[in-house]
Amino acid sequence: MDQNIISIIAVVGTLSGIALGWLGKVRSVQQDTVADVSKDAALQADMAYLKRGIDDLRVEIKVQGQHYNELSEKVIRLDESLKSVYKRVDKLEVRQ
Repeated sequence: MDQNIISIIAVVGTLSGIALGWLGKVRSVQQDTVADVSKDAALQADMAYLKRGIDDLRVEIKVQGQHYNELSEKVIRLDESLKSVYKRVDKLEVRQ
């Protein structure tokens, strides 16, 4: 009878050890999953922030390009006006 009790206690101890080990592993896997999800969410938020920044830079570059084109046109018109002014000055110098 004593041997049966010892055998039962050994089997119960073994089974409880297996169950506790399994529960510990499941808990560890869940914690790892939560940590991975948190890291992924942070990375996605950072990527979204970078994408918005790049989009803002693209818009800014486009606007700067438009300003550059406008200034180029103004410089061309000013150059033409200066040529006209130089011709008038030359004519005035010749008359005097």
